[in-house]
Parts: sequence; structure tokens; C-alpha cells
Amino acid sequence: MKLLKRILLIAVCACFVSAALVFGVNAYVINSVKDTVVSPEQAAQIEDVDCIIVLGCLVRNGQTPSHMLEDRLITGLELFESGAAPKLLMSGDHGRKAYDEVNVMKNFAVERGVDSQNVFMDHAGFSTYESMYRAKEIFAAKKVIIVTQSYHLSRALYDARAVGLEAYGVAADRRSYGKAVYNNVRESAARAKDFIYCIIKPEPTYLGEVIPISGNGDLTAG
Repeated sequence: MKLLKRILLIAVCACFVSAALVFGVNAYVINSVKDTVVSPEQAAQIEDVDCIIVLGCLVRNGQTPSHMLEDRLITGLELFESGAAPKLLMSGDHGRKAYDEVNVMKNFAVERGVDSQNVFMDHAGFSTYESMYRAKEIFAAKKVIIVTQSYHLSRALYDARAVGLEAYGVAADRRSYGKAVYNNVRESAARAKDFIYCIIKPEPTYLGEVIPISGNGDLTAG
């Protein structure tokens, strides 16, 4: 009985310590980048930005952006039209033929009048960390504006800074979204994971030849 109580006590203590560590990491990540979250108006005044990175998320039925993704795209297009950057980088998951976020994202922009050459696709943006890593190493970006929802923005900015990007973030919260509690819990765990990634700096799933963001976005077709 005493041994069982001791094991339970150790388990409870371990849970408290783990929770405290996760809470501390989350607070650190959020506070360390809060000064780089800007309004769309402020973003338009930042000079020499290479591109606006729109981060992918769920596409429905293979062709329809989810509400979250649609709001990211609309916000990214508004920033592009304001002159915040000369290029758009659509970074998302296209790891399977049957599921393609980035072509849906590019088509959304092109159908609304953006020149196809100004829209780049990162087909291997399988995670926030990988999107930032590849933005720097594959697309040779140095200074970027990141667009995603506010709950996700601090992690994206933290990852970007860790891999050597000068990054600013604009929140794309244009409506209320479902599963808010789930998204925030999941994001808390993801911040802790990316905190470790940003120390270790593993290479992404895929690298490859450099495709400068200053060039022609049609080179990323696929």
C-alpha cells in the first residue's frame, strides 16, 4: 500500500511539473513575439518585405477552403493589395494527390486578380515549423509577414525568428470559429513541441533546389 501511494504521489507530482513546464513555455513563446504582431495598416508601412506567407489549413472536398483558410486568404490578399509585399507564399500540405491545400490557395488568389507569377506555392509546408524553415531555405525569404489566426500566430512568429527570418504577423480573425477550446489546447501542446524544435532545428521533411521568392511563382506549379 505504501509503495502504491508513493507511485501515485510521484505520478501526480510529475503531472504538475509537466503542466508547469508547458505553461511556462507557452507564456515565453507568446510574450517573446508579441511586439511583432501588427495591424494590417502597420504591416503596409513595413519596408522591404519579401513576401506574405499565408499558412494553410483544412480544405473541404478537395477544392473549398475552410472558414479559417478563407479568412487567412482574404487577409493575405488585402495585405498584398495594400502593397505590404510584392509576393504571396501559400504554404500548406500537398503531400498526397488526393489532398491539396496550396493549389486551392493559389487559385483563390488568381481568381481574384492576382498575377499567377506573384503567387508561390510551398507544397511541403506540412507544419508551421517546416513552413518557416522552407520559406528561408527554399524560397530565400529574409523578411516576411505571416497571416494566420491569432491563436496560432505567436508560434508561427516564434518559429520564423528561430530559423532566421525577420517576421511580422497579422491576425486573420474575421469571424468566430468552432472548436475554440480544442484549438487552444492543441496549440498549447504545439508551442511546447516547436519550442524544442527551435532548439534542435531539425531539417524539414523535404528540402530541394532554391526557388527565390523574388522570381516567378509559376515555377512552383505542381
